[in-house]
Amino acid sequence: MAGGEDGNGLREAQTGTGPEWAEELLEHLRPAGRDVRRVVAWLSGALGATVALQDAAGNLVAGNRIALDEGLVADITAGRIASAAWESAERHLRLVRVDHPSQACVLAVSRQDPFDRRASGVVTHTAQVIELLLTARESTAAGHRLRRATADLRLAILQLLMVEDTIAARRVAAGLWPGLLDADTACVYVVESAPAVRDRIAEECLDTTREDALVVRCPAMDGHVIVVSPRETTDEALRSLVGRHSDLFLGGSVRQSLAQTATAYGQAVSALAVAHFRADKTAVYAERTHPERLMDPVALRAWTFRVLRPLDALPHHTRAELLATTRLGLEFTAVNAAKVLGVSRNTVRARMERVETLLGTDFADLTVRAVVHLALNTRIGLPDAPADGAGDPDPRLADLLSGPAVRTWGRDLLGRLDADARNPRRTLRTWIAVGGNAERAAQALGVHAQTVREHVRSAEPVLERQLLAAGTDLYEVVLAHLTVGDLDLPVLPPPA
Repeated sequence: MAGGEDGNGLREAQTGTGPEWAEELLEHLRPAGRDVRRVVAWLSGALGATVALQDAAGNLVAGNRIALDEGLVADITAGRIASAAWESAERHLRLVRVDHPSQACVLAVSRQDPFDRRASGVVTHTAQVIELLLTARESTAAGHRLRRATADLRLAILQLLMVEDTIAARRVAAGLWPGLLDADTACVYVVESAPAVRDRIAEECLDTTREDALVVRCPAMDGHVIVVSPRETTDEALRSLVGRHSDLFLGGSVRQSLAQTATAYGQAVSALAVAHFRADKTAVYAERTHPERLMDPVALRAWTFRVLRPLDALPHHTRAELLATTRLGLEFTAVNAAKVLGVSRNTVRARMERVETLLGTDFADLTVRAVVHLALNTRIGLPDAPADGAGDPDPRLADLLSGPAVRTWGRDLLGRLDADARNPRRTLRTWIAVGGNAERAAQALGVHAQTVREHVRSAEPVLERQLLAAGTDLYEVVLAHLTVGDLDLPVLPPPA
């Protein structure tokens, strides 16, 4: 008896077997300690036992494998019995049912010593803690799956808007966000953050806009959150969000029809580049710099109709697909355009190559890209202008770019660079002429390639346009060079 008492006293001094075991167990319910495997390991050390947590199919969830009677396990997981005990001369086994949202589990504890009241209590309470942790984990996982599905749905809506399928986008949105896309127009915003905090910023965008906007984690740029909103209050809400964070930047588009979401997105990205040079870290795309707005709308529409006529013979769906893909492909890299559209980059390249063939052009030429980009933007930017009728029946690009307003715009824009003694204007002109290739431009100028890049980069804040990345900003600068005669006009073959 004395030896037994000494032995019991020795075991009570072990971790988890004294009065403090309940406090130790409860510690595993704290946010930092919620791990079923840690609880099972704690139980093993507390009772000097082998512990296994397995599901109804026999899969080990945590602990170490124990040979168990399959019939007994089935009775417990099916709920026919709540617990069971078995003992032999060498081993004492205790099995307890642990409820789980998807399926019940069995907590099995095997040790050499018998289960007294204290040991039995530890097993019972540990099973309850594991049940709570499994339920919490299942709820967390379900919440994560729901958030992921919702995010995927938002991305799908954005991709539909990008290819001008507003009817399908409204149908998809109506189920979860009734009225979100009922308006005919919307603004697009891009919030830039460090990639590591992008998910948190996206949630803050949802909270800030009160889910009255389409908030999407950009599939192409890890640090970008795209916000499409018809609400006037979104601009102020997002500016307030940027003001609360020192490392955020915001670019916004002018109001566009939902069919022009891709155009608005490009405008927001352009404005984002300008925001990096602003004290308040925000910028809205400047509509006054849109060169096509300075051209004769009737002549511009007729010219656009002639340039894009080779695509008119295609089925409507195919034509719309090619045009939408090319517009995004001219704005971004093939990889990023593919991510935005939800297709492969090879698909993007194949579609753009088909457009090149139909138009008889080469998109490796920046002047060609700028001119085709002008035609694509005009196609949706001037929907009310007639395609033919009064005016020149066959307007030329040279005539469009020689108008007084657009020539003044081009001179004023490029004239901002004249004050720099390094002559970045010459560098920029040469760089554009060789397709934006710094090495080739450096050879032509007799300087180092890094010097070319520095000159081009230094021109960005002066022109308030992003140049090193293809897109609307760069194409406007290319058009400015064409208007003042610093670059030769590209030759577009007449349609067959």
